[in-house]
Amino acid sequence: MAARRVTQSSVNWAALSERVPQAQRPSFIAFKSKSDKYMRSVQANPEHAPKIEWARYKSAIPVPGLVDTFQKQYESIKVPYPEDTFTAEVEKQEQEVKREVQEFIRASEERIAKHQKEIAHLKSLIPFDQMTMEDFRDAYPDQALDAINKPTFWPHNPEEQLDYKPKDGHAAGGH
Repeated sequence: MAARRVTQSSVNWAALSERVPQAQRPSFIAFKSKSDKYMRSVQANPEHAPKIEWARYKSAIPVPGLVDTFQKQYESIKVPYPEDTFTAEVEKQEQEVKREVQEFIRASEERIAKHQKEIAHLKSLIPFDQMTMEDFRDAYPDQALDAINKPTFWPHNPEEQLDYKPKDGHAAGGH
């Protein structure tokens, strides 16, 4: 992979700044400052090393072949650029995160639709302060008291009933 010069930050600092919590803002500002300082130092240097005027040195140095030897050695130097071993992994993770985000969006839309149905149902009911016991029974048959088929003792919660069995297996009453 050929080396390329980075001339500007690919980070959208404004969008990132909106997502930073207020408590972490000083750390974010320090991080951005360091990033900007690094970018300025990169931009302060030329993209390529200055060209050497070999002809001028050949005319100024009396030793024959010395400048030619230096030129050959200088031009044969290749500074290795580190191989990119992370881009494929990062792109794979990015695709996985995108897939997870899309799945979350789909699941959220399903939950929203379900909750909107529940809201519509609740809005269609008679307000609680205007309901009779019969209206409550019709709206919530699983929660309504049925004094004829399933009589219960006051305060009508499961723990106060004769057939109550605690989840831990101990007998009711505790005496």
